[in-house]
Amino acid sequence: MMKKKVTKAIFPVAGLGTRFLPATKSIPKEIMTLVDRPLIQYAIDEARAAGIKDFIFVTSRGKSALEDYFDHSPELENALRKKGKDDLLATLKTTNMDSGAIAYIRQHKALGLGHAVWCARRLLSNEPFAVILPDDVIAAETPCLKQMVEAYEETGGNMVAAMDVPDDKTHAYGVLDINEDMGNVVSVKGMVEKPEPGTAPSNLAVIGRYILSPNVMNHLNKIKSGAGGEVQLTDAIAREISEANNVYGFRFRGQRFDCGSKAGFLQATVAFGMARDDLRDEFTDYLIDVISARNAAQ
Repeated sequence: MMKKKVTKAIFPVAGLGTRFLPATKSIPKEIMTLVDRPLIQYAIDEARAAGIKDFIFVTSRGKSALEDYFDHSPELENALRKKGKDDLLATLKTTNMDSGAIAYIRQHKALGLGHAVWCARRLLSNEPFAVILPDDVIAAETPCLKQMVEAYEETGGNMVAAMDVPDDKTHAYGVLDINEDMGNVVSVKGMVEKPEPGTAPSNLAVIGRYILSPNVMNHLNKIKSGAGGEVQLTDAIAREISEANNVYGFRFRGQRFDCGSKAGFLQATVAFGMARDDLRDEFTDYLIDVISARNAAQ
């Protein structure tokens, strides 16, 4: 049977972003800029490259600036056009979304990632869907979700992005219990959320990209609150493992930055700044001067 294409993606963006206060008192974390593009733009561009056509944002109160970001801005576009700033106009147009391509759903209570995904259930029919966490920014020659879609076309079922982490970091992630390691793809027999040090079943940690079957949404319909009083997406995926044995981990090619943390955000800023032709030389010289001055002071 031909597998249905993945054309819809859910973006859970209802969080308060408290780790970035006071900045997030007035702006959603998702539109904080990494170099000159908001975090959410990186996620949207990755989704588009993977063939996503319908974008579902699970938001909360105070996210109106995020919604406004994707609107057309005729006044700004006209001003750029009159000044002949065609490059900036082309850049601006990449932020626009076609009418009907984007939908916003409110998550009224912060009840976890599983609950956020469940909030989008009425916008999905009996079809697979992607989930993208914008905090996880991935630098890759081929965008991460596109890599996953290509692998999913071979495996079907459910797929989670994964990366190998050191032993002393496994406690900070959901970790896969591997059934069979086939290289980039592994079949999964279990998932352990933030295992105690020394107890992780592997070093393969789940990060914020998922391709999920409609059965996962059915499981979320039935799941009560789990760890921390929240509805856990991993619980629904675990039910798929036990009932259908069709969950896979995918080792993506690229570098992941945790932009939900200040240190990760700064690391991503340096990496993406260094990758830019228009910034690399000046930025590199500055970083060399900073490191030289620090070494001299020691």
